[in-house]
Amino acid sequence: MARTKDLTEGSVTKLILLFALPIIAGNLFQQMYNLVDTLVIGRIEGVTALAAVSSAGWLDWAVLSIAMGLAQGFAIMIAQRFGAQDHPGLKLAAGQSIMLSAAVVVMLEIISQVLLVPILHLLNTPDDTFQLTTIYLRIIFGGIPMVMGFNLFSGFLRSVGDSRTPLIAMICAAATNILLDILFVAKFHWGVAGVAVATIMGQSLAFAICLSTSMKLPMMHLSWQDVKPDREEIGRLLVLGLPIAFQNLIIAIGGLVLQGVVNAEGFIFMAGYSAASKLQGLVEVAGNSLGSAVGTFAGQNLGAGKLNRVRKGLRRSAQIGVALAAFVAAIVLLWGKPLLGLFVQDEPEIVEQVLRFGYNFLAVMGCGLFSLYLLFVYRSTLQGLGDTMIPMVSGVVELAMRVLSAMILPGLMGEWGIYLAEVFAWIGAAILLICGYYHRIHKLENALKTA
Repeated sequence: MARTKDLTEGSVTKLILLFALPIIAGNLFQQMYNLVDTLVIGRIEGVTALAAVSSAGWLDWAVLSIAMGLAQGFAIMIAQRFGAQDHPGLKLAAGQSIMLSAAVVVMLEIISQVLLVPILHLLNTPDDTFQLTTIYLRIIFGGIPMVMGFNLFSGFLRSVGDSRTPLIAMICAAATNILLDILFVAKFHWGVAGVAVATIMGQSLAFAICLSTSMKLPMMHLSWQDVKPDREEIGRLLVLGLPIAFQNLIIAIGGLVLQGVVNAEGFIFMAGYSAASKLQGLVEVAGNSLGSAVGTFAGQNLGAGKLNRVRKGLRRSAQIGVALAAFVAAIVLLWGKPLLGLFVQDEPEIVEQVLRFGYNFLAVMGCGLFSLYLLFVYRSTLQGLGDTMIPMVSGVVELAMRVLSAMILPGLMGEWGIYLAEVFAWIGAAILLICGYYHRIHKLENALKTA
C-alpha cells in the first residue's frame, strides 16, 4: 500500500533527506543494472560490443527523455494539488496525464523506429558497431511504453510523498535485469540483443509495481470524467510537461553532437569515453535524486503557500549537493580506473588505451561535479514552483555550450577539449538556473503579498 507524506510541516532538512534517500537508493539500483549491462557485454562480448551499447546512450536518452520529461511535468501538478489538498483536481490531473501519455507513446514508437538508421549514419557511427547499435536500439525503443508507464506512476507516487514504492520497484527491476543479463548473454549468447531484452523486462516489472500501488490510493480511483479529454486541464499539463520534455531533447541533441565528435575519433576512444559515460550515470545519482526530492518539496509547499520553506529547502539542498559532489568526486579520482577496468576485456594494449581515455574523462567530470549537482537542485526547485520555461532555456544554454565546446576545444586541446565540453555545459546551465530561481521566488513572494 502506498504511503503519502505531507512535506509542508516539520524539519526541512530532515524531510528532504529522508525523502531523498529512497530516491537515491532507487536510482542507484537503476544505474546498477545499466552498469551490469555494460559489464556483461564488455567482459563477454569485447570492446566492439561495449562501444556499440555504450554509444547508444545519447540517442536512447533523446527518445526516452521526452517520455520522462512529460511524466515529470505532469507530476508537478499532482504535487501542487496534493499540497493544496485539492483531491478532485488531483484526480483530474492524473486521468488526463494517463491519456496524454498513451498518445505520446504511440508517437514516439513510430518516430524512433523510422528515424533510427538515418540518425546513426548522421552520427558517424563506425562500421564496426553500426549493426550492433541498431539491434540494441530497436529493442530498447520497443520498451518505450514501459519507460513512460514507470516514470508516470512513480512520479505520481513521489508527488504524494511515497518515495519507498519506486525504490522497491527499482530493486526488483535491477535484480531481474541482472539475472536475465547473465542468462541471455553468458548462457544463451544473445549478445547486445540479450542485454536490451533484459532491460525491457526489468522496466516492465518496475512499471507493474508502481501501477498496482498507485491504483490502491483512494485519490487515484478515477471516474470517466477524470479520463474524458478536458481541454483546459490538458493545456495546463502540457504547459508544465512540454518544456521539460523539450529541455531534455535539447540536452540530448547536444549530447548527440558530442557523440558524433567522439565517434569520429575511432572505436577505441569511443569505447573509453562511452564506458566513462556509463559510470557518469552513477556519478550523477545523488545530485539527480536530491533534485527530485527538493522539486516535490517545493511543489507541495507552493501549493500550501509556504514560500519560506521553499527558500530554506533550496538552501539546505544546495549545501548538501555541494558536499555530496565533493565526496563522489573523491571516489572517482581515487578509484575511477579500477572501476572502468571492470567493463573491459580485450587485448592488453587495447584495454590500456580504453582505460586511459575513460579515466581522463572521469577525472574532468569529477572536478566539475559541483556545478552539475547545483544544476539539479535549482532546476528541480524551479520546476516544482511551476516554472518549466527557465529550465527549458537552460537546456538551450547547455546545448550551445556543449556544441560550441565540442566544435572548438578539440582543435585547441585535443581529447581534453571533448572532456571539458560536458563540464562547460553544466556550468553555463547552472548559472542561468540560479538567476532564474531568485527571479521566480521574488515574483511569487510579491504575488502573495498583493493577494
